[in-house]
Amino acid sequence: MGLFSKAKQGVTDAAESAGHAVDFHNQQQAAKEPGMIGVRNMGPIGADPALIGGPSTKPLAGGDPMLQPVQGLSLETYGAVAREAQARGVTDEDGMAAIAEDQHGIPAADAKAAFAVWIERMGQSMIVGQEFRRHLGY
Repeated sequence: MGLFSKAKQGVTDAAESAGHAVDFHNQQQAAKEPGMIGVRNMGPIGADPALIGGPSTKPLAGGDPMLQPVQGLSLETYGAVAREAQARGVTDEDGMAAIAEDQHGIPAADAKAAFAVWIERMGQSMIVGQEFRRHLGY
């Protein structure tokens, strides 16, 4: 399905589900509930990019499975590894995996597998990416 087909289908689906403006309002309200993490600074776009195949902006609870560690590598640790890699000028996955093993005791193979899952999760949820950037120090 092409981008424009996905966009058209997303608009149709949103209209059929009581309108995306209401959904956006409910989503923003949910993000304000205690324990929920939401996308900041979304502005008035009023639609979830997941409708056209992008990452979702739906709020996540702090204990959501999307935020749970992978192979012993938490999102916070992934941010610390990436921060150290930047400081050292490391630009490849093998170098990052070595940092994860040296500094955090996570075997390099497990770290590499975890990096792939975290990247996949960031592609599914903007909240995961936003939390990663927060741990990275951005």
